[in-house]
Amino acid sequence: MLNILVTGSKGQLGSEIRALKVQYQNFKFYCTNYEQLDISNFTAVNEFVKSFGINVIINCAAYTAVDKAENESTKANEVNNLAVFNLARIANDSGISLIHISTDYVYDGMAYRPYTEDDDTNPKCEYGKSKLAGEKSMLELNPPNSIIIRTSWVFSSYGSNFVKTMLRLGRERNQLSIIFDQVGTPTYAGDLARTILDILPKIKNDTVEVYHYSNEGVCSWFDFAKTIFSIENITIDVSPIETKEYPTPAKRPHYSVLNKQKIKKAYQVEIPYWKDSLAVCLMKINNPSTPILI
Repeated sequence: MLNILVTGSKGQLGSEIRALKVQYQNFKFYCTNYEQLDISNFTAVNEFVKSFGINVIINCAAYTAVDKAENESTKANEVNNLAVFNLARIANDSGISLIHISTDYVYDGMAYRPYTEDDDTNPKCEYGKSKLAGEKSMLELNPPNSIIIRTSWVFSSYGSNFVKTMLRLGRERNQLSIIFDQVGTPTYAGDLARTILDILPKIKNDTVEVYHYSNEGVCSWFDFAKTIFSIENITIDVSPIETKEYPTPAKRPHYSVLNKQKIKKAYQVEIPYWKDSLAVCLMKINNPSTPILI
């Protein structure tokens, strides 16, 4: 029996892990949020780990307000970097595993082919810088049997995300303008959650390994929106625009496609196509299941 601490359990990924709990009878889950456990508080987390005999920490907690991070870099760094340092230190001291979730924003988006884990990082916004700093903190402490998973364009039936925003706007408006010159791959948090839980018993490495995970395929935000409206039979005029026509405080990568060969080879992971997973997610949104239990 593995005792698993899930931080940030009310976010998209954390909620998907909670929804899967009943399917993993060999795991006992301790799902927490900020109010229950502040991961920037080393003493509190250390005591929690010891009190409940935690074997694995899945860190889903993050400061994800990309634009606000431009003016709140200290706050972003506290959650995305300093707290990760705490978790990695505790993992080292306690001899437990840490699975930390990172982002495509660690790259500058100037690539011409899918990013591999060994490609140079070069974040262009404060959010990306704080996430990369967290990766470096974890790699510096180097807890055994621990991994970093970079992902991109996360969506879910839980929380706030692009899919839910498009559904709302599609029903409120007759016309939308969506960016077409940012390209990446949507990631269904339900697929990522299941992958994490499936590979947990197989993680055995002396040094921290970095992996990429997103769904298969490539699209722009424009394509993503059009597909959502098509599946839902929402009639709306969608116009493609360039990033410069929709300026934001934070600079976003123009190219965020991730190469997933490393995780597929290491753990024999099968990754669904993003449109198939989007259809599954939309079904869950339209037909919500029984509320998950904490």
